[in-house]
Amino acid sequence: MPRPRLCRRIRFNPRITYFKPQGAPMRFLEVIELTTEEVEALRLKNIKDLEQIECAKLMKTSQSTFQRILSTAYKKITEALIKGKAIKIIK
Repeated sequence: MPRPRLCRRIRFNPRITYFKPQGAPMRFLEVIELTTEEVEALRLKNIKDLEQIECAKLMKTSQSTFQRILSTAYKKITEALIKGKAIKIIK
């Protein structure tokens, strides 16, 4: 049985939850889902320009877990940009 997920602190609730390539109807696009955890990690690291240790403390997680969250977020966003997929932020 897997270990239960810990509750992480998220201080950002995005109002816009869908992003898609311009000129492509939504019905033809694959959707990649980003969690609010991943969006918070991106916000802290890239928008607030905090060090990884500070980001992990703010999210109440370990530094290695924060890095994994950030890494999966980067992969998902990169795939969406390169392959022309839509991005949906899920809660």
